[in-house]
Amino acid sequence: MTASEIRRQFLEFFKSKGHHVVPSAPIVVKNDPTLLFTNAGMNQFKDYFLGNQTPAWSRVADTQKCLRVSGKHNDLEEVGIDTYHHTMFEMLGNWSFGDYFKEEAIAWSWELLTEVYKLPKDRLYVTVFEGDKKENLEKDQEAYDFWKKHVPEDRILLGNKKDNFWEMGDTGPCGPCSEIHVDCRPDEERKLVEGATLVNKDNPQVIEIWNNVFMQFNRLKDKSLEPLPAKHVDTGMGFERLVRVIQGKFSNYDTDVFSGTIGYIEKLTGAKYEASDSKKDVTFRVLADHIRAICFTIADDQLPSNTGAGYVIRRILRRAVRYYFTYLEYKKPLLHELVPVLAQQFETVFPELQKQVDFVKKVIFEEENNFLRTLDSGIRRIEDIIAANSATKSIDGKTAFELLDTYGFPFDLTNLIATENGFSVDEKGFEAAMKEQKDRSRAATELDMGDWTILEDSGTTFVGYSLDTTQTKVTKYRKIKAKGKEQYQLVLSQTPFYAESGGQVGDTGTLDFEGEKISVTDTKKENDLIVHFTDKLPATINTTVTATINKDKRQQTTLNHSATHLLHAALRQVLGTHVAQKGSLVNPESLRFDFSHFAKVTDEELAQIEDIVNEKIRANIPVVIQELPKEEAMKLGAMALFGEKYGDIVRVVIMDPNYSVEFCGGTHIGSTGELGLFKFLSEGAVAAGVRRIEGVTGAHALAYVNEQLQQLKEVKAALKNPKELVKAVDTLIADKAGLEKQLEVLEQEKIKQLASSLLPKAEKINGINFIGSVVSVNSADALKQLCFQLKTELTDYVFVFAANVGGKANVAVMIADNLVADKGLEAPKIIKEKISGLIKGGGGGQKSFASAGGQETDKLDQVITAVKAIL
Repeated sequence: MTASEIRRQFLEFFKSKGHHVVPSAPIVVKNDPTLLFTNAGMNQFKDYFLGNQTPAWSRVADTQKCLRVSGKHNDLEEVGIDTYHHTMFEMLGNWSFGDYFKEEAIAWSWELLTEVYKLPKDRLYVTVFEGDKKENLEKDQEAYDFWKKHVPEDRILLGNKKDNFWEMGDTGPCGPCSEIHVDCRPDEERKLVEGATLVNKDNPQVIEIWNNVFMQFNRLKDKSLEPLPAKHVDTGMGFERLVRVIQGKFSNYDTDVFSGTIGYIEKLTGAKYEASDSKKDVTFRVLADHIRAICFTIADDQLPSNTGAGYVIRRILRRAVRYYFTYLEYKKPLLHELVPVLAQQFETVFPELQKQVDFVKKVIFEEENNFLRTLDSGIRRIEDIIAANSATKSIDGKTAFELLDTYGFPFDLTNLIATENGFSVDEKGFEAAMKEQKDRSRAATELDMGDWTILEDSGTTFVGYSLDTTQTKVTKYRKIKAKGKEQYQLVLSQTPFYAESGGQVGDTGTLDFEGEKISVTDTKKENDLIVHFTDKLPATINTTVTATINKDKRQQTTLNHSATHLLHAALRQVLGTHVAQKGSLVNPESLRFDFSHFAKVTDEELAQIEDIVNEKIRANIPVVIQELPKEEAMKLGAMALFGEKYGDIVRVVIMDPNYSVEFCGGTHIGSTGELGLFKFLSEGAVAAGVRRIEGVTGAHALAYVNEQLQQLKEVKAALKNPKELVKAVDTLIADKAGLEKQLEVLEQEKIKQLASSLLPKAEKINGINFIGSVVSVNSADALKQLCFQLKTELTDYVFVFAANVGGKANVAVMIADNLVADKGLEAPKIIKEKISGLIKGGGGGQKSFASAGGQETDKLDQVITAVKAIL
């Protein structure tokens, strides 16, 4: 049975049990401050468990893309080393939202595994929660009794809180769980050791494949548990492990989930995968796993970067590059070549990758290329470190951490190179430096959220599409602490405040508690809750509230949001239909629009795009907004954003059915004429294959045009109002270039004369020709030229020249190559040990020539004396 057939049978089985099959949510989480990535199938249903939202169906099934490389669920360092952990994996799941509970969940899981998938019953074990005295939690006798109907009691094992009480994080929905484990060992091994003794003991052949979680509680910040509004079932089965078991393999990587990718790596590299524990075979597994995580996160609109979720993806990618660079000795980009293989494999289940295969490939290629260059630099750096520490034969922890932080060298790679050269590395110092960075990072992003105080158990209705103000009431509130600042979050029964989403900033405004006004500083989404941020709470919170948005800010923001729709359509019209939105920021002042495109947008193309947008503005096209079934909207040609989760009913914004039709939950103008005018501010690259356009509309666009006209007027006046302004500017530039050439000739002549005057001043010190002087030149480069002018006149020389250039101290040191070799004199060492401290600066260079810059211009004479003293 193929992996595709196994997945299909799972979904069809639960469809036959009355479950609605839903698509996977994006792997990148956008409206939940507690998560960077979807790490479990239940994430997208969190609000159903908490009672914040009513589910459309009481029974649901799906296959969910998950990623576990950060926070509590972090499997990254296990990946590739063993054969069953992954970064990105599929989680097959079935859910009940207040419908069926333990009996049905247990019966159906047993039926699917033993009757549909035909797994041998004598290889299966189940676990149930044994209880926990500290939390006053009793044994899950109910689950135990239901399992007795299907499984002999000697195969029902009791598990502790760690293994059999599932929690999504430090707070949130949780409950006892019942796991199903399978013993994959050969029969002769099973006869020797009973499988029950190996359950949850990290045996690679006795593994968990399915977890039935019975959601009953909500974990509060004070660690106490409160009952959820209703009882739910949340199950998760690791797809890769299930395929391995059904296909009778001893490793997930031997199944057809990974075999196609591994085979292609063999073809590209010429290496052979032998399924061993060798570093070579670990590398194959790392690449086959990591490319999935990298591809699907980029396809879901998360680009590699230096912060947040983007940093995690960059870290995964760089781990893969380090492995093939080090253990396959493959020195050119490799990962991007695997993208089409993966896209084709998942075309029917996760089609978003195939739709963006060229874009994803380009992004990965650029990331690989850049990091390979960094690795080369790191190798040169570590060679320099080894040369500089030949006496101690050790690398300190701080330096080892610098190699990781700057060059991406993990500790084990630094240690490997060090050991090969007979060096040791201070691991404790490395760990201390790593902890310091983590502490700084944690302090910068610290978010401490208290528990909600619930006044009324209800959700929020957004009325802001039609109303600027409304009468409402607070349903829940809590205190938070972010980056050391205390704030409050309030949820209202209905609100006109738009929560930050789709690039549009959140509304600000006021909440009037019957005379006491509180400012709303921001509005954000937390899952499906609209959360209002304030700096204080009113004296009386349980009263009628008048919620009013800042109408001017909303109007200016709305203009810019509607402009992004016109811009998106114009970009596709001029540049091609490959253009897709990759990010946006819409605020009252301007708009920022990121889009996929592999080349700079030319001035001619920008002018054409701007003309199209302004033509649509002048046409005063009515903006039509409809709520439609998703399939119907797709038939209209509506564009959906990659990485966004849409329900079955979607909001569609239409600005001429033949021009712009997009899914959008943001606020929009009534007709395009309200924009008045659109102007570009800038265009440039922000990442591989991603360009960024910034622009302004309305009054801001008019102010920008007026500012440009005023500058033009001032330029004309400065040039005595010539009839042909461009020709006058060209003449001015040509004249300047001519003068600069004349000046360069004069500078060269001056350096020659200076060199001639210094040559007779050479002193013989211990057989070395020394010239040192404070000179008058116009640049640091002139000092270098002076050194090179003199080196042709002398042998066995040491030169040191210093100058005050624009109020800054500049120094150049040159040493004859034979003195570097024979005497051990090195220019960078002299700079570091004798000069940097004097001028309060620093510098470096090659062993025979180095330069420095600093603040202390009155110490230049001392610089000459200090170098002379060495000789």
